[in-house]
Amino acid sequence: MKGMFATSKAGHDKGKLYIIIKEEDEYVYLADGRLKTVDAPKKKKKKHIQIIKKVDSSIYLSIEEKREISNEEVKRAIKEYEHKSV
Repeated sequence: MKGMFATSKAGHDKGKLYIIIKEEDEYVYLADGRLKTVDAPKKKKKKHIQIIKKVDSSIYLSIEEKREISNEEVKRAIKEYEHKSV
């Protein structure tokens, strides 16, 4: 699931697009590069997100190689995804 896009299904952020940064049991950690940064991701239960079966390859590789991901990379990936899906 790491590196995949996801939208929030519940809460005040309903409908917001994120990238999954980390996965733990029933929780995922989400970042959007703006309000929820890579350093302070949003912790959300898996049942409260809708996974989009698209992966940003550069972010996925960074996660797998344990390299630091920048907020700019996350913002770029989300912007590109939104542009392609319009």
